[in-house]
Amino acid sequence: MVAVTKVPNVVFKTRVRDESIGGPNPFRWQDRTTQEIFAGKRIVLLALPGAFTPTCSSTHLPRYEELYDEIKAQGVDEVICLSVNDAFVMFQWAKNLGIKKLFILPDGNGEFTRKMGMLVDKSNLGFGMRSWRYAMVVNDCKIEKIFIEEGHEDNCTTDPFEVSDADTMLAYLKTARVGAAV
Repeated sequence: MVAVTKVPNVVFKTRVRDESIGGPNPFRWQDRTTQEIFAGKRIVLLALPGAFTPTCSSTHLPRYEELYDEIKAQGVDEVICLSVNDAFVMFQWAKNLGIKKLFILPDGNGEFTRKMGMLVDKSNLGFGMRSWRYAMVVNDCKIEKIFIEEGHEDNCTTDPFEVSDADTMLAYLKTARVGAAV
């Protein structure tokens, strides 16, 4: 089981639109630190094995997009999707799915995922090292709640998807908000 209580300090390699570049790929690299992303905010982060993969593309990411406004209404500043893919793949995947509300965060080298204790070998599927499927609420860099799918292991023969889904997250947030109001 993961014993991490705070999100790890890493530098994410992201891309931002820059019209001064021109051409078909008007983006420039921008480093974003853990502190810039999580400090002083309440964030929902969903982490998945890979862009363009079946469950991630058909259900996991799209449902978070559908419930985005309801999730934000529970005192969440931002909803972030993280995967061990590079910024170019993550951008094209979000574009392909019509994702407009979530922040898509590439963990291209898997550094954040490794430091979270969630990097697993998926060589049995030809994926190499990827993130285990999980979702968490991060409050000012501290992990408030984490939902980790069962079977966290290398070369798992199944793709469990029971607790890291958007509906489970929303139910938790509603309960946590009610509990905080008491």
